[in-house]
Amino acid sequence: MKQPALGMIEFKSIARGVKTADAMIKKAPIHILETHPICPGKYMILFCGEVADVEESLAEGISIGGDMVINDLIIPNLHKQIIPALTGTNPVENFKSLGIVETFSIASCVVAADKAVKMAQVELVEIRLANGLGGKAYFVMTGELYDVEASVQTAVEHIKEEGMLAASEIIQNPHPVLIEKGVYF
Repeated sequence: MKQPALGMIEFKSIARGVKTADAMIKKAPIHILETHPICPGKYMILFCGEVADVEESLAEGISIGGDMVINDLIIPNLHKQIIPALTGTNPVENFKSLGIVETFSIASCVVAADKAVKMAQVELVEIRLANGLGGKAYFVMTGELYDVEASVQTAVEHIKEEGMLAASEIIQNPHPVLIEKGVYF
């Protein structure tokens, strides 16, 4: 299934989020990646599909969500690594330097990860959104040091513009135990 666009809506009401998810699915043929409560007591709908379908469902979701919508996003021409990183299905075989970017907003995190992988030759390891993180989000990428540095810089610049940067770190030569145990996620 071709999925060139990603959409997301974050709500301050779980009940309104569930109602909105139903209406969005009925509005256009989108694929729901995640829809569930997130910390702290909010609700998220993360979906993908053709650009026009994602735009149509997002507009419906914003309309029904009304004053319960906290944030929303649409990313047309989504990088092919984003969905596997969100769903934990992006197999990384060769770890090099690591870049970790942490945000106060799940929307900011997803947009920054997309910008980061479009900037340089890096591989996304994972994108984590909100659950167990107090509503924060982060992503981890790997690649040659100069590529990781450029990608982290691009992501951080975007997130700082929104005032949503929690932290960022680069690990030039991660210890094999760190990789083996998956300490970063």
